[in-house]
Amino acid sequence: MCGIVGYTGNKNSVPIMIDGLKKLEYRGYDSAGVTIIQNGKININRVKGKIRVLEENIDFASFKSNIGIGHTRWATHGKPSEENAHPHTDCTGNIVIVHNGIIENYVALKADLLKKGHVFKSETDTEVIVHLIEEENKRLKNIESAFFRALKKLEGSFALCMISTYRPDTIYVARLGSPLIIGLSENENFVASDIPAILAYTKNVIILDEYQAAVIKPDNVKLCDFQQNEIEKNVRFIPWDPIMAEKNGYKHFMLKEIFEQPRVFADTIQGRALQESGEIEFMDKRIEEIDFTNINKINIVACGTSYHAGLTGKFYLEKFTRKPVEVDIASEYRYRDLIVDKHTLGIFISQSGETADTLAALRETKELGGQTLAVCNVIDSTLAREAAGVVYTHAGPEIGVASTKAFTSQVIVLFMIALYFGSKIRVLSNSQTKEHILELYKIPSYAEETLNRVNDRVETITKKYFKKSDFLYLGRGVNYPIALEGALKLKEISYIHAEGYPAGEMKHGPIALIDENIPVVNIATNSSVYEKMLNNIEEAKARDGLVISIANYDDYKLQKLSDDVIEVPYVAELLSPIINVLPLQLLAYHIAVKLGNDVDQPRNLAKSVTVE
Repeated sequence: MCGIVGYTGNKNSVPIMIDGLKKLEYRGYDSAGVTIIQNGKININRVKGKIRVLEENIDFASFKSNIGIGHTRWATHGKPSEENAHPHTDCTGNIVIVHNGIIENYVALKADLLKKGHVFKSETDTEVIVHLIEEENKRLKNIESAFFRALKKLEGSFALCMISTYRPDTIYVARLGSPLIIGLSENENFVASDIPAILAYTKNVIILDEYQAAVIKPDNVKLCDFQQNEIEKNVRFIPWDPIMAEKNGYKHFMLKEIFEQPRVFADTIQGRALQESGEIEFMDKRIEEIDFTNINKINIVACGTSYHAGLTGKFYLEKFTRKPVEVDIASEYRYRDLIVDKHTLGIFISQSGETADTLAALRETKELGGQTLAVCNVIDSTLAREAAGVVYTHAGPEIGVASTKAFTSQVIVLFMIALYFGSKIRVLSNSQTKEHILELYKIPSYAEETLNRVNDRVETITKKYFKKSDFLYLGRGVNYPIALEGALKLKEISYIHAEGYPAGEMKHGPIALIDENIPVVNIATNSSVYEKMLNNIEEAKARDGLVISIANYDDYKLQKLSDDVIEVPYVAELLSPIINVLPLQLLAYHIAVKLGNDVDQPRNLAKSVTVE
């Protein structure tokens, strides 16, 4: 959600900022802007709309500077407009900021500032910050001190960047609740809200923690807390290849990321699932400190697509550990009477590791004495640092807002976590663990086979269905969460109404919706509930539903029952969700493309929701 890029150094900051903001477009936004210090004055360019509109609005021949900050905004306070777009300035025009997050006490702050004569130009909560800094600077006559004094008065969440004519080579940054990183290079330094923005320029970064700030000059970075006490810098090397964040000839990032999944699966499995010894090993050894023998309940907590991964993980954990598992939507988790103690393990799933609701749930669990484990994709994200242990998904940067490879890699990680704990408490024998690992290693090649076989087939059949207004997705057992995920993907990028259901529940209500205009997408590969799925499909067909089935090769029963069949290879039932979701991702993608939608940046959605 929202993007920040900043630069101070010996190069022209403008093309660097524009390039960085483009790398962050996947986060979702409705306006964009950049600001520089030029000839001793603040110069701002901002627009409602996409970065290409901002580029058209900039005279690159004259708009130049060695320092600048830029922003893409996703509206929270105030509608999308040029006035509400960042950056925002103070009354003097000497201080300018960009901000991600929400200032919860902005109403009181704004009322006080208005009494003191400040004039506001926007409807945003952000603008109070720059006027607050201005007010502190009037009194202190020191812009750095004013910046830190203002931080102490803010309540809520923020990733904040400021530049000022008073120190025209310096960027001031602070982080509380919203991610922010600093990129380090020779005679130049960078700021960004996410790693892909600066990967082309440096892989050496400082990841700001909560209540951390920095004073950034071209040749120096001073890291400190909000009391201005200097902190030792912990520089991380990010191994991602910047080419991974490019489309590589694919029409959309989403399609590229769908086809990257075989490689992602291999990267996620290798080095962890050991075929010879039949053991699971994770790089973060903190997981070994979890005393699983004393765990009597597991809570999986996540949002959106990650929640569906959690529902799939429930099947794995209950089967391999024989421990009861609950799966909670993170935004609801804190608002019920939680039964959590030292015998509870919370597993928190987030692609970005910065999802506000999931972080809040993790902190609540820790306060109640529960043990915590994170599953996420971003190295040293807040979730990864605050949990007692972390398992990374190795999906690489995921640019498309609608998650694909991050979801499937989460499912694989949850499978390995279940194997790990199941073997530790001897619910699984070594030979059983080896057998499951052997099946897991088949998944990358099966995924590649599936994608190569079904893409053209899916694209062809979508011609029949892309104008339909409602879809129903059905699955049973371990594939029930995949029905939910398939429906969510269609909703996210095509804007078609879709619902996912356990197939046996269809006759308890949703069957009333089925007629000749409703496509019913069934996940009906070979499984312990295969015959029951056939019965549910017959029920849909009897009501004239348009039946689309995900089936194994040469399933003649399903071919007779279905209007269209998408064939996938047979895999072990527990791992079948990883393969079965692939054609559903392609179905959503091709329908959205035929409707002319922006597949990578669907309306109203943000990649990392860092506000509650």
